[in-house]
Amino acid sequence: MSEKTDFESRVPAPGEKALARRTLGVPALVFLIIAASAPLTVLAGGATTSFAVTGEQGVPVGYLILGVILVFFAVGYGRMSTVIQNAGAFYAYVTAGLGTTPGIGTSSLALVTYNAMQVGLYGVFGFTASSMLAELAGLEVPWWLCALVAWVLIGVLGVNRIDLSAKVLAVIVLLEFVVVIGVSMLSLGTAPEGVSFEPFLPEHWLTGSLGALLAFGIAAFMGFESGAIYSEEAKNPERSVARATYIAVAIIAAFYALSAWAFAVGVGPSEIVAQSQEWGPDLMFVFLEQHVPVIVGNLAAALFLTSILAAMIAFHNAAARYFFSMGRARLLPRYLGVTSRNGAPAAGSLTQTGVGLVFIIIFAAAGAGSDLGALFPVLTMFPWLTNAAGFGMVILLCVTSVATIGYFKKHPGNVPGFVKTVAPAISAVGLAIVAILIMFNFDVMIESDGFSPLVVIIPGVIVGSGVAGLAWGSFLQRRRPEIYHAVGDADIG
Repeated sequence: MSEKTDFESRVPAPGEKALARRTLGVPALVFLIIAASAPLTVLAGGATTSFAVTGEQGVPVGYLILGVILVFFAVGYGRMSTVIQNAGAFYAYVTAGLGTTPGIGTSSLALVTYNAMQVGLYGVFGFTASSMLAELAGLEVPWWLCALVAWVLIGVLGVNRIDLSAKVLAVIVLLEFVVVIGVSMLSLGTAPEGVSFEPFLPEHWLTGSLGALLAFGIAAFMGFESGAIYSEEAKNPERSVARATYIAVAIIAAFYALSAWAFAVGVGPSEIVAQSQEWGPDLMFVFLEQHVPVIVGNLAAALFLTSILAAMIAFHNAAARYFFSMGRARLLPRYLGVTSRNGAPAAGSLTQTGVGLVFIIIFAAAGAGSDLGALFPVLTMFPWLTNAAGFGMVILLCVTSVATIGYFKKHPGNVPGFVKTVAPAISAVGLAIVAILIMFNFDVMIESDGFSPLVVIIPGVIVGSGVAGLAWGSFLQRRRPEIYHAVGDADIG
């Protein structure tokens, strides 16, 4: 790349509209990325749910297929990160590649997607914490009160420098890896049917359930793209963001595939589906109770809870930076684009915290009169919002792949054809297929018996947020051209 446009090269001067600079190295970025994917949550919750719902042993292959698609995405995405550093990564890339109006539409879609994922996790956190307190201490605490405790902690971390969150997440993620590796080694050592590669055979994944495998599996990768969101706060962002993204994608794909395979072997390939359908996310803890002392299982359950918390912190930080970036660009109220003295996007963080509180209150009130009882947050708040976010993320990745091709067509520079065209094209097609598969399997993903209006409403809200953003962009172009052209001319970082 011989030279950069104003959009790419402008760096905000230190002050009220600048995030804290040079605070994150590659390891910190990797921890932030992987924390969003929540390794222990994926094994205990995501993998077992995939086995149960799809009825197939081939869950590990689903992770590998998605990993390959996302590696192709990361090739172009990583190259874009070397020339554009902006806290609103997706919308900055789409603006640069496809134009201002599509960029504004993308910003709206991204904002809704990240908030939906973060808020949805309050449901499973609250339920898990409430259940643990009842089982271990005999305390009956409502899920929403547990969720509020997490809400306070996340809110405090959110208004502090990002490196504080990175340090907290590093500890949690390392402990998660220890637990998952331990479970995998125990599984391979106790394999009741012997160590078998049965789950990788085509008859267990090359079936009519492949779409469901991919639709469920994509949630495990949520957050892998978030390194670019922290580019303004990264050390040597021209290199560190791309490196962190490559490392994270490789770790996530390989680690999840291997751990899901090992767990299937530990339970028994012929039993993993039936056992997952019987026990759901509790299967891993039932397995541990059969082979290790009770205290070890309890520690693993506690780390499962902190794994969810880590993902919530990571998505809170991402959503806060989208609020900040859009406020700075005047796409949202200006106060959102102001940072605190420590360089944190405090207004954006507080706004995201407010969104979380509103939804906790709404679902707590709705659950009070529900027949679902204690299961209400994990049967409504969690699947509805997080699956909506998964669908939104796939659309964002697909559009960004197309934008990458558009950007390098306008600024070819000295970029190999594979990087600027081939890899993004492959990822765009692959991600479009995954998006279609999610839509066709959405009833299964929200565990709906038969047709439910939510199958249309939830994806409709996601698509509608992007359409609303496009309409807002068109309005700004006609009525507030100074704001519109400032986005296109890149008066943002």
